[in-house]
Parts: sequence; structure tokens; C-alpha cells
Amino acid sequence: METTRWTVDEELDEGILINDPGIREAAALLREGRLVAFPTETVYGLGADARSEEAVSAIYRAKGRPSDNPLIVHIADLNQLKEWVGKVPPLGQALIRRFWPGPLTLVLRYRRGLASQVTAGLSTVGVRMPAHPVSLALLRAAGVPVAAPSANQSGKPSPTEADHVWDDLAGRIDGLLDGGPTGVGVESTVVDVTGEVPILLRPGGVTLDRLRKVAGRVDVDPGLEQEGEAPRSPGMKYRHYAPQGEMWLVMGEGEALRRRMAELARQASQAGNRVGILTTEENQSVYQADKVLSLGSRKDPASVARNLYAALRTCDDARLDVIYAEAFPMEGVYHSVMNRLLKAAEGRVIPAE
Repeated sequence: METTRWTVDEELDEGILINDPGIREAAALLREGRLVAFPTETVYGLGADARSEEAVSAIYRAKGRPSDNPLIVHIADLNQLKEWVGKVPPLGQALIRRFWPGPLTLVLRYRRGLASQVTAGLSTVGVRMPAHPVSLALLRAAGVPVAAPSANQSGKPSPTEADHVWDDLAGRIDGLLDGGPTGVGVESTVVDVTGEVPILLRPGGVTLDRLRKVAGRVDVDPGLEQEGEAPRSPGMKYRHYAPQGEMWLVMGEGEALRRRMAELARQASQAGNRVGILTTEENQSVYQADKVLSLGSRKDPASVARNLYAALRTCDDARLDVIYAEAFPMEGVYHSVMNRLLKAAEGRVIPAE
């Protein structure tokens, strides 16, 4: 399969982008049941017509994605909700008014009309309206609901640049819209609003405290950091976000964290391993390893989230055997970062003390 790549100017307004030749060609491919990768404000998504069994099955084949992992449906028009979901509850409506378009996925009661693999057999479906002008223009031009997981090979770090998609999926998909680097850097927050109390299924671009300012009480799913039998949201099961090297998350802070990280790196290097360290600007000069990568400033959680996946891919490019990553406090944006780091490390954690 030959993959067509179009470059679009993400700085342009959605109303102008909808007439961009690349957008129009990509939209036509989606209507034909083909696969197109495109940028959102979170990560690049791999889209297909969510109503087509054949098109949705092609997503799973291209990614090598387990078939019981549900997909998120992307829309550009609230009126589309009526076709596939039941009544949106008042708290869901409040979250939509506050966070759409944006990095929030709502899990709603499913009615009918979508391919069976979109819901993975569940009675619910995840829906979001992205905020990126390229994705909104594409969705409006296509005129179809678009099922879109992250545009990477399943299990690998999610793509935040078009080159990441190209490295993983060129020759497996029909088109790629290059809209430059994404802004948020981690996937959307997923919240189930089908019950009396909203439940956070996946932390992401909208933090838990921001959700609670709108909805009041928001519970956290107890299976968030562990594998479940039937994932209710993408990211709740299976190996995710992982680099090829063995990754460890080092829990602690301050001087104790720095000493432990340096000791671990030294021991792994002496054992003949190529060693990488994921840290922040504040600590980068402290460490010695084959690759020492700063994710951003510890004082700027958004920068750490934005750079995380690119750093994990750099670890793969450097062919590192072992990677040690600093931990962060489980709050705000860092909650999403820690969720991804724990998945990438497959639960491997070392205390600093």
C-alpha cells in the first residue's frame, strides 16, 4: 500500500483549512472506507469511518491492536451525537459545554449505527470533539464519524509528530496529514458519564481537578493503573507507550532521587548495558549515561507531558537496553504523565530510598 502524505498549515483557521487540497483528498479517502492519520491537539490519530465494519477492522490490522480494545469516535458537530448515543446526562452536557472542542472523551450510552469493533462489545461508546483546526476541518469535510486511536503500532509510544506516524505506519495506511507537532502530548482524558457520578477512566489533557470544578464529585476507576478483563477505555489494558528497552520508574524526590538514579545508571552501565535516563531540566546535568533526556522543566508539567512520547521514541532510536525515569507527584497534569510512565515501565518501580 502506498501512503500519501500531505503537509497542511495548522496555523490557519478551520474554515480555510476545509478547502485545503490535502484535507479534501484525505476526507474523500475516509468516505471511501480508507485509513487516514491526522493531528489532534493530543496525539496523532488513525482515522476510519466509524460506521464501516471493514474500515474499522483495517485500523486494528494496521496497528496490530487487540480487538477487545474500544475506539474513540471523533466528531465535529454535536448534532451527530443523536445518531449513535442515548440522551446525554446533565453532567455530560456541562462537561461538553466547558471542554469541547478539547482533549476530553465522554463515555456515553450507545444506541446503534457504528461498527461493532468501535465499542468492542460494550453498551457504551467514547466520543470526543478535538480542538485541533486540522482535525476539525477534516471531520467536517469528511462528513462521517471517525473512529481514531493513536496512529502508532500498538504498544509503542504514541505519535506526537507526523514523522512518528510515518516510521510506524507508512505502507500500512492510505494517507497522513502532517500538521506539525501536537500541543498537549498525551491522549485525551476519558470520563464515563453513564452513572450518577462521573468516573475517570483515563487521565489526559483535562486534569481531574478541572473536571471536579465543573462536575463536583468525580470518582477514579479502581482499575486505572492495573489491567482489567474488559477495558472500558483505551489505555486501560495491554502494554502501552513502551520503549523497546527495559524501563524502570524511580519513585522519590530531591537528593535521594538523584543519588538513586545515578547509582542505578552506573550499575547498569558496568553490566554492559546501553543506559538512558529520563529527567528534567533541573536534574539533567547531574547524570551520566549513554542518553540523558530532559522532558522539560519540573516546574512546567505541560512541557513534560508534551515531550514524553518523543523522548521514549528517542530512546528506541538510541537502542538503549535499560531506561530509568524520574517519577512525578500524582497530581494535575503529572497524573497523566505518571499513568503513561507506569504503563511504559510495565509496572516496574524502584523506590529512591
